[in-house]
Amino acid sequence: VQLQASGGGLVQAGGSLRLSCAASGRTFSIYTMAWFRQAPGKEREFAAAISSSGGSTDYADSVKGRFTISRDNTKNTVYLQMNSLKPEDTAVYYCAANYGSRLYRGTGPYDYWGQGTLVTVSS
Repeated sequence: VQLQASGGGLVQAGGSLRLSCAASGRTFSIYTMAWFRQAPGKEREFAAAISSSGGSTDYADSVKGRFTISRDNTKNTVYLQMNSLKPEDTAVYYCAANYGSRLYRGTGPYDYWGQGTLVTVSS
């Protein structure tokens, strides 16, 4: 699976962005997908995950209620809708794929990673 993330940019605090991650290669619909983020000088952290069918989701406490993960298996794409953005959301956002049914918050189980897209939230 090859993953291509896009949609990052510069936005003011309180604004919104939608990230996309397009997958190619093997059957997209069998993979659990997730978004992670990495701020400058910090470790990569979990943001959100979605099951292969889209029926289950999980969110980090820091984004719950503001971010929504979704997927369109007909387009081989996973999305991250980010609302009410805060300066602390500034990071490079990575999409990741796991060949399995569980939603993991750690980076280890994810087999494939996109190249990252930068989100900058100004105050």
